[in-house]
Amino acid sequence: MEILAFGVQADERPLLERAFAGRHQIRSLDVFLNRDTAPIAHGYEIVTASVNAELSAEVLQTLAAGGTKMITQRSTGYNNIDLEAAADLGMTIGRVSSYSPYAVAEFAWALALAVDRRIVRAVGRTRSFDFRLDGLMGRDLRGRTAGVIGTGRIGEAFTRIAHGFGMHLLGWDLVENPACLDLGMRYVDRRRLFAEADLISLHVPLVADTRHLVDADALALMRDDALLINSSRGGLVDTVALVETLKAGRLSGVGLDVYEEEAGLFFFDRSLEVVSDDTLARLMTFGNVLVTSHQAYFTADAVGQIIEVTVANVEDYLAGRTGENLLVTPGQRPAAAR
Repeated sequence: MEILAFGVQADERPLLERAFAGRHQIRSLDVFLNRDTAPIAHGYEIVTASVNAELSAEVLQTLAAGGTKMITQRSTGYNNIDLEAAADLGMTIGRVSSYSPYAVAEFAWALALAVDRRIVRAVGRTRSFDFRLDGLMGRDLRGRTAGVIGTGRIGEAFTRIAHGFGMHLLGWDLVENPACLDLGMRYVDRRRLFAEADLISLHVPLVADTRHLVDADALALMRDDALLINSSRGGLVDTVALVETLKAGRLSGVGLDVYEEEAGLFFFDRSLEVVSDDTLARLMTFGNVLVTSHQAYFTADAVGQIIEVTVANVEDYLAGRTGENLLVTPGQRPAAAR
């Protein structure tokens, strides 16, 4: 069987093709799945999509009309998929329930250290042979407080690194993680965490209850010299409120690997185009803000694990099996709709 893969990055392609070798043929495309590209899948029973695919009811209907019965997304988050529409169409939807938590946690720390120690500004200067230290002063992290919002596998990995730095640990989650408690984490309410933490890192999924979790009120609670790191989902942060906070001269640094309006921007080269997103354009003007292109997961280890699960999802579908990575199967509606 030939499988169609959308949104395949150049570094990802050989891993994907090697994983499917001897099992199925795979056609890899660098274009992303959306309403304009969905007709390309005509005649393909199985499609695999990347994290920023548009899988609205309209797109799913186009895919189903072309004969697609199974979609497996190469990511953990699935807030971009209309699961109700997929169930109505009798489709099977898969995802990757977990992969290396260290990839994201380590990258979150790379962002934190980069904005704390002004590394991007420093590199920009030294490339021009400007070796002054003016404006490059950072802070020791040892003895300061890390606030971890979401203490699942990635949040736990982030917490372990914070513990290694010798930081005090505050956590917020619906369920306390025993491993984090063993490291000395104190679970507190969200307002207290925002008010007391010197560094806040987000590690929760994007659902209705977490959208704009970091809003104007939360930002107002934060210390003027706090660091904010988001390597989870862009919609967790109200970017307009964040820009207003930065314009007021507050927050020591912000590291964002995700952005709430990243669809159609991230993973593309827009360097020769006029930027039409005024909020993102303004955000990028702040010297203490670092924005990267949703790359926290992008290590050979994590991508390899994502692809392994993607292959397993395909095999489960073909064998008529169910599993934790299949969100919707024919006759089974998504959990939220049961």
